[in-house]
Amino acid sequence: MKGLLTCLLLLSLGTLVWAKDEDNPGELQSATTVIQTLTSTSPDQGIPNTVLQGAKCVAVIPKLVKGAFVVGGEHGTGVATCRTSSGSWSSPAPFEVSGISWGAQIGGKSTDLVMFIMNDQGMNDLLQGHIKVGADVSAAAGPVGRSASADAGYKAGILTYSASKGAFIGASLNGAELHQDQKATRSWYEKDVSFKDILTGNASTSNADAQSFVSAVQSAVQSAK
Repeated sequence: MKGLLTCLLLLSLGTLVWAKDEDNPGELQSATTVIQTLTSTSPDQGIPNTVLQGAKCVAVIPKLVKGAFVVGGEHGTGVATCRTSSGSWSSPAPFEVSGISWGAQIGGKSTDLVMFIMNDQGMNDLLQGHIKVGADVSAAAGPVGRSASADAGYKAGILTYSASKGAFIGASLNGAELHQDQKATRSWYEKDVSFKDILTGNASTSNADAQSFVSAVQSAVQSAK
């Protein structure tokens, strides 16, 4: 009887874990969905085309939950891709982020965060595998609206946005620190690979979700032209 109860308990736990995985897609899948939303958002609530066209790198931190991740000192995870010298977009590089503050301008219980690295300094700092937003490189809340000007992006190294309920608003991430997620890197690339090698196009992965993320970024940028 005891053995039967144990088996039933294990089966129940297995069902719960499976259901959780079904309801909560992986980080790469969530990041891909965020990027796909860029092109479906209404023009007055979207990211300017000039930001998409001019970005050197794109970083996504999906599904941050108020009270769980976005609290000073806590951390979340994200994924980044950069334009390579050939004009294509690199394979995604996983990173961890800490020190995010849930600013009043973000609001809500859950949000997706998107960062656009707009100049060479910001890109070069990101390639080193560690960056402190607002200290190592300047950052600003991004302008909103398809036809809005992205001039601020060429003064600030990073433009940041919060995405919630299909709309994008500028968000401040000053003080947040990003560094390479070594564990995720080994999982995706089956070995240790530097952030720089990944983001400059010198490393690739056969991970289907990784390829879907890059394709989504390429499509979003292409649609902005």
